[in-house]
Amino acid sequence: MLNKFLLFLCLLLTTLSWGQTYELGAFLGAANAMADVGAQEYIKPSNLVIGGVFKWNKSQRYAWRAQLNYARLIFDDKQSKDPSRVLRNLKSENSILELSAGLEVNFVPYNLHKFGPAFSPYLYSGITVFRYDYFYFDKGFPQNINKKDTSFALPLIFGAKARVGTSSILGAEIGVRYTFTDNLDGSNPINSNFAANSFGDVNNNDWYVFSGITITYTFTRKPCQDCFD
Repeated sequence: MLNKFLLFLCLLLTTLSWGQTYELGAFLGAANAMADVGAQEYIKPSNLVIGGVFKWNKSQRYAWRAQLNYARLIFDDKQSKDPSRVLRNLKSENSILELSAGLEVNFVPYNLHKFGPAFSPYLYSGITVFRYDYFYFDKGFPQNINKKDTSFALPLIFGAKARVGTSSILGAEIGVRYTFTDNLDGSNPINSNFAANSFGDVNNNDWYVFSGITITYTFTRKPCQDCFD
């Protein structure tokens, strides 16, 4: 029985590996955040983001996607256009390590199994889990308590991608993440020991945005017949 199961598993994996196209590569870009401290522009790339991305192209119209990114966010009131924030002059930093998984939908048919151009705008969404530094402000200075916290975010990414050569894909994208926390900037610590240090709009969670490019390499190929739809 075990031998039959192993044989079936091998046949299944062989079928999947020859019947689909995968992409593996890197993401490089810049990040900014919208919170109770710092600038309030929705898109203001300021700090480096690096990451890796994997895609499983299930059809010409959609692909399953997973991505791991690391970024450093800076919240600086001096960069704000709000005079009251500039006068307040608070500043803090946070590191983000996020893992995202979801569905990427192509606006036009995107067939990597044919020679010639392959191009499509796309939209991606799913679920993101991330780790970040947990801290609070005391008398105008961020207090690092050497603690990490975990939260979730809802990503919405818009981009465009095109084949470069025979097996490389170049893409450009902008993605916002609506988080389930209001303390990326240290303005709203929910811990009861630091709750008195909260300030700003405690009813509005923080956002962060990644803008950049993806470079992926495609591997595995489709059988001779063209049935990739």
